[in-house]
Formats: sequence, structure tokens, C-alpha cells
Amino acid sequence: MKKTLLAAALMGASFSAHAVAPGGPGCGWGNLLFEGKSGLPMHLLATIVNGTSGNATFGMTSGTNGCDTNGALTYSGESLLGMTGVMEEVAQDMAVGEGEALTALSVSIGVDAADRAHFNSIMHQNFASIFPSQDVTAAEVMQQINMVMSQDQQLAKYV
Repeated sequence: MKKTLLAAALMGASFSAHAVAPGGPGCGWGNLLFEGKSGLPMHLLATIVNGTSGNATFGMTSGTNGCDTNGALTYSGESLLGMTGVMEEVAQDMAVGEGEALTALSVSIGVDAADRAHFNSIMHQNFASIFPSQDVTAAEVMQQINMVMSQDQQLAKYV
């Protein structure tokens, strides 16, 4: 059951994770066709048009179709750790040095399978600095994880 809930949380995070205006705010034929419209149905239709025809991708690589890739991408969703219950499971797994939630975290960070045992070990060794109190926020935990990883020669490449 734990694996199913964690997998569902990760899939939900990956489906909801999106950059704001990839390629620019007016990129692709979908944006052209539904310009000025708002609401979920219009955004979905614009995304479908852009995705199925590949015109947004073409526009980003060629600089056409209203696309501009000079701006920085942003994400305004909730982090994996911020999801209900996930941070507690990561803390429990990190305290013992292994577990499904800790593996899911390493996968979401992009840690290669060959480095995951080392990741688990380093996270376990630094548990007290990553989770200094019970009221630590997900953002603070991720900041500490990134700091710990940046100080480790093998994990620094993932930061």
C-alpha cells in the first residue's frame, strides 16, 4: 500500500509539474488559436494542439511561432517533499538510511541508480542537519539536502 501511495504521489507530481510558459507566453499554434481565452478547457486544447502537431517544439528550436527560449523557466507547484505525508516518510527512511520514500526522493532529484546507496548513506549521516527540528519546512529540508549533496564529491554533480 505504501508503494502504491508513493507512486501515485510521484505520478501526480510529475503530471502537475510544469514550467510557466515554456518557449514563451505565446508559443505555438495552440496559443494562437485560443488567444485571449482562459480556463482549463482552453489551456488543455492549446496544449493538445501544440503537443500533437509539434509546432511549439519546432518554434522553440527555430525561434518562430511566437516562441522565445531566452527566459528562465519557473515552477510554481508544490515540491515532492511538500506533499502530505511524503516528508514524514522521507524523514523516517532517512533516519534508518533506506526505504521507498528515500529512494523516490533520490529518483526525483535525478541520482543515478549506481549512486543511490551512497546517497542513502550520506542522507542518513546528515539526518540531524537536514531535519534539525520537527517544524522544519519542505523548502528548508531541500535546501539542506542540496547543501549536503554539494559538499559530497560523488553527489555534487546532482546539485
